[in-house]
Amino acid sequence: MNAVTVTNHQSWDELAQLLAPIALNHVIEKHLESCNYKIRGYWDSNKFYEEIAFIHPICAELIGRSIGTNIINKHSTSHWIKLKFLLKADLSAVENNLVSDDGDDEIGELTLILDTNLKIIDENWSLVDLESPFVVAKI
Repeated sequence: MNAVTVTNHQSWDELAQLLAPIALNHVIEKHLESCNYKIRGYWDSNKFYEEIAFIHPICAELIGRSIGTNIINKHSTSHWIKLKFLLKADLSAVENNLVSDDGDDEIGELTLILDTNLKIIDENWSLVDLESPFVVAKI
């Protein structure tokens, strides 16, 4: 596989323009609602967690985006959009007794892969802060 790195290319501006009219916050909010703010099955280090629940409200910040094409036998087979979100507790809507001294509201990351119809085809939860007061984990 050949890799090409393009850092200051107009394609990034074009991607931003392409994604601008899409309500990305709506996409992530609907996904979190559809899974009831829970992850079913999560590995962290050497522990498996049957369920992880987030005390919501949760807000999400887009921290990465990319587009890609799957190629088989030198032919494009499908296209996708990858959106990476930083998940945070919405501190404006929670009680003060849940807020830690360091004010750390980051509770994890969620990467969504969407097809060309903006349907979610894959998800990846990572860096979930299992020590956060906004996270309830069941082993």
